[in-house]
This record gives sequence, C-alpha cells and structure tokens, in this order.
Amino acid sequence: MTPPVKSKSRTSRPRPLAMLLIAGLGTSSSSLVICTGSALADPTSAESASAKISAESSGPTSEPRTVSSPEKPRADVPMIQAGRHSGTDDPSPLLSRRGEQTQGATAPDPSPEKPEGAASDAKAAKDAQTIEPAPATTANNTAPASPEAALSTLLAERGASSRSLEQKRESEAIAAFYAARDFKLLWISDGAATEAARNVIPRLAAAGEDGLDTSIRPPSLPSAETLLDPARQAVFDLALSEAVLAYGRQASGARIDPHRISRLIGSRPDVADPSFILASVASASADSGSRLRGFNPQHPGYIALRDKLVAIRRDHQPSANRLMPRGPVLKVGMRDPRVALIRAKLSLDGRLDSDSPDSGPLGGKRGKAEIYDTEVAMAVADFQRANGLPASGQFTPQTSAILLRPRLPAGSYSPQLERELVTNMEFWRWMPRDLGHDRIEVNVPDFEVVLIRDDIEVARHRVVVGKTETPTPIFSHVMQFLIVNPYWNVPPSILKKEMLPKLANDPNYLHRLGYEVFKKNGRLVVRQPPGERNALGRIKFMFPNDYAVYLHDTPSRRYFEEDKRSFSHGCVRIDDPYQFAEQVLGPKWSEKRITGLFGKKERYINLPKPLPIHIEYFTASVDPFGHVSLRDDIYGYAHEVSTALGLQD
Repeated sequence: MTPPVKSKSRTSRPRPLAMLLIAGLGTSSSSLVICTGSALADPTSAESASAKISAESSGPTSEPRTVSSPEKPRADVPMIQAGRHSGTDDPSPLLSRRGEQTQGATAPDPSPEKPEGAASDAKAAKDAQTIEPAPATTANNTAPASPEAALSTLLAERGASSRSLEQKRESEAIAAFYAARDFKLLWISDGAATEAARNVIPRLAAAGEDGLDTSIRPPSLPSAETLLDPARQAVFDLALSEAVLAYGRQASGARIDPHRISRLIGSRPDVADPSFILASVASASADSGSRLRGFNPQHPGYIALRDKLVAIRRDHQPSANRLMPRGPVLKVGMRDPRVALIRAKLSLDGRLDSDSPDSGPLGGKRGKAEIYDTEVAMAVADFQRANGLPASGQFTPQTSAILLRPRLPAGSYSPQLERELVTNMEFWRWMPRDLGHDRIEVNVPDFEVVLIRDDIEVARHRVVVGKTETPTPIFSHVMQFLIVNPYWNVPPSILKKEMLPKLANDPNYLHRLGYEVFKKNGRLVVRQPPGERNALGRIKFMFPNDYAVYLHDTPSRRYFEEDKRSFSHGCVRIDDPYQFAEQVLGPKWSEKRITGLFGKKERYINLPKPLPIHIEYFTASVDPFGHVSLRDDIYGYAHEVSTALGLQD
C-alpha cells in the first residue's frame, strides 16, 4: 500500500496522481506532460519529478489547470524504452514542463521553468557527465513525499507509458517486485547507496564485453544532495533496477526467440525471472557485479568468445597502442595519467581519442578520466585473473607488462569477425546451462560429432548433416539406447516427394528394392528391413524426439570424403559407427561384440547411463591458444541472428 503524502496545508488532503489528472490542476498556461519509459533521460527530469510529487501534496488550487494524460503522451515529447539510452546520461524518467495554450493547438515552451540554481546544477552535471537531479522544492515549502510514495508514483507512470508488450511485462514485473516489499528502496539504505549498488554499476557499464546492448547505461552513484531528496532517491533506485533487469534478461537470452529464426530450432534459453535477478544481485553485496555477470553463459566456449571479443576491440583502438609510462602501483581513489590509457586497453571506453581536447574516456573532463575508480579496478582484477595473476585489482608492474604484450597483427580485426563473435555468444545463450560432464555434441556447421567424458574430449568423428532444404534440427536431448539391425520406416515426406513418383513409373520399384508395404491403423507404412543395403546401415543411436531424427550408420560412405557434408534428409550419419558405439557403451561392449549381433532381427542395447546429446549450431569458436575458427553459415541462422541483434550494416 502506498504511504500517504504528508502536507503542511490544513485544508488539503493528499490525492493520487490519477485523481489530479482527472480533476485538473488549474487554468494556468503551463501543463505537466509526463512521459516515462526509460532509466536514462533528460538531465532536468528529476527537477520535474520532484515538482510532480510535490503537486500531489499541495492540494487543490482556486483555478483548475490542464494536465496532459500519461496514457496519451504529446507527439512533441520523445518516449524512451525502459533500459535503453536516450542520448544523455540521465537515469531519471523523462518528466519535463512544456508550455501549452489554453485553447487551440499546443506548442512547446522554449523557456522551461527551472528553480533557482538549476542552471548551474545542470552545467555541473554536464561537465562531470553524471546524472544529478535538481533539488526537490515546492512553492509553499511543503515536505517532499517519502521515497516509498515517490517510488510508487514512478512505477505507476512507468506502467501507464509502456508501449510494447515486452516493455509492459518488465514494468509490471518491477512494480510487483517493489510492491511485495512495500516499495522499500532496493539500492539505498541508511542514507547511502548500498554496497551492491556501488559494485554492480561498473558491471553494467561493461555490458558490451558480453555482447549485450551497449545502450544499457547505469545511473551514477547518488550524491549527498540526492540522498536528501526522496524523489531523487526513487529515480535512482528505479533506474538502477531497470538497468540490472535489462542486463540480466539479455544475458540469459531474452533478446531473441530461437523459434522465430527457424521452427527447427528447439533450443530454448532459460530466461531468468525478473524478481530473481533483482533479489539475487541486490543481496550479493560486494559480489553484485559478478552475480549479475553470472547470468551470462559460463561455458568455456562462451568465455573464450567473450575474451576474444574484448581483445579485438581493445587492440583495434588506436589509443590502445600507445606506450604506457612508468609509475607507482595504482589503487582505487588515486589519480594518474595512465588511467586513461588503461581504460582504452581494457575496452572500458571507446572515446579516448575524441575530437574534443578536454574529453576523457567517460565523455567528461580529462581529470575524471585519470581517476582509478572501482570500475577500472574491477576490470583490472578480471584481466589479472584471466592472465594468471593475483586478482588484487591494483595496477602493478606485472599487470602492466602483460597488458603491453604485442597486439593482434595489422588486418586481423574486421567488423565481420566482431559480428561473428557476438552472434555465436548469443547462440550459447540458447544452450542448457548444464551440458553434463559426460555428453555428445554435434556441431552442424562443423560436420563433426564429439564424445566428451568428464568435460574432456575423448573421441571425434565426421558426420553428414541435413541439406539446406532439409536441415538437421537444433536441440538438446538424452541418448538412451542403440538399435543394431534397425528397420528404416520411410518418413511420409520422403515417401511423397521421392518414392511415389518413382512408383508411378515403376510399379515394382519398392518390391524390387526389398521394401515392405502394409497398412497400420489405416495408414500406409513403407519400411526397409535390416541388412547391408538399409539406409540406416547396421546401427542407429536413439534419443526419441519430436523431430524423429537420430545418429546412424549409412551405406553411402563416399560423402564422408567431402569437406562440406550436408547431404542428408535431417538425420546425422556418422563415420566409424561401430567404434563410436564402443566408445558410447563403454568397455563391456567391444566393437567385435557389437558386430557379432548383425543379422535380420533388431537388437536393443541400453546405455549404461543416459547420455546428454546436444545438436548445436556454432559458426565461430576460439581454441585454447586464442585462434578463431570460422565456419560456413550453412542454414543462414547466424545471419538471421546477427540481423535480429542489429549487427548487420
């Protein structure tokens, strides 16, 4: 329940914003236009946020005033999606005063009203590139609303202004989360930003390292002035929650529905629940940044792609090739000219070489760019950890030496390579977070199957996969048993497209090839009995699924000699199937014992333990030495995902 708004006026009672919108605030030539939807907006927005909250407690006036409804925002006022950058660095919702005629068409007022001192505050905020709302004041000096009431109001306006279904769902999720805690602030406690807030902001600023939407911008840590203003506290808290939620959902795979890329992609990302994201990160204290980053995949394949992405971006920057001067060990709070270069080398910014002589890596004055803050320290700690150094977060001579190692050779960077890395990082978000220590992986564009035991590759074999017109489905399942001497039940699609036309020209076609034809439950069944000529060969590996595909032997051995092996109707044909069966079944089943079962009758062999199998689609990977391998996008999925992410030119 929203706490009531206190007022010093004896004749007025607090009324909800919706009631004020209906009744009107008077006939003044100024009306309040409220447009919400982003944690990042106009630097003057917090001033208006304070004015709006104060309006709730000021009571009715002698003359009604016109108020623009938030459900139908004016066309001249830009709307901003939640968690997206509006072109400024302000975390507050877009709340601005506009002039409006009392009759006829409306027109924006070129001279917005500002409280005394707002101009200098705005200039200071601009110089420092921080997000500092103006102080909350009211005409009759009434006390501002409580943070809980201010937050409740902002949440209501967020929901009213949500335009897309996804935006509405996220707004509702945040509102439900805060309502469950009686609108208590999440990131401010005892008059200060929490430890979790201080440590998660640098991770949000580095969202691009994980290929996420770089428009996710966190608010600046609140100043002492902000912490005295309930309206500003609410603006900061909601802005940070929106940024954390946007990062967590993107990191866990919310950006793309794989089924929209193809109906044959059965992989489904396990998108994290909004309440879980907010609660787990906020409760992580000093580990909040790591906790948030943990919503990204943690597979070694993903991490290798991410590290390569960071490296090529860092090495591509002209500023990253400057010489590093010597100096003392750098710790948090110190100021040093080397910090700007460290930022460039660790890809914390891309604007060190801005045209402005005074601009620094954060877009502010160069003095700010030289501060060794927590963001830089966390990035240094990550770099140290990745390079086998103690992750102290202090910039030591050893750290400097490794950071100055020779970079990628000229010409090694290309926009296409960056797109491939980010796209394949997105593919990893579709994979189960637990692949299994023992598993089978089939990477379709690689035309190979790999058997893994205790997370170590023990066998690799060539495979033939589906043609472009009959792709192999992409999904994860569990292999349960093998069939020796399998029947091949001809799929209806093959029967209709390939066999019936031949049967029309040759009525004995099926009989001549040894197929059995009969009816079962009123349906025509055509199957090929076991034998050397069987399309499935002598053995198939079963993981019953909705796509009716599996791994199997084949009498058509010549296709394994090709480099690009996409010739099947969707199933995966495997080279050396008997050796692979021995490797899957374990030492009790030798290749000799398996071949001894050949005959005219199907024989079933259960695996000692069900084995996860992942049919994957990766067109880029990075080996332990940092070398990138690129593969053909045989089904066009990488191009579709890259386009969906907005990476294509």
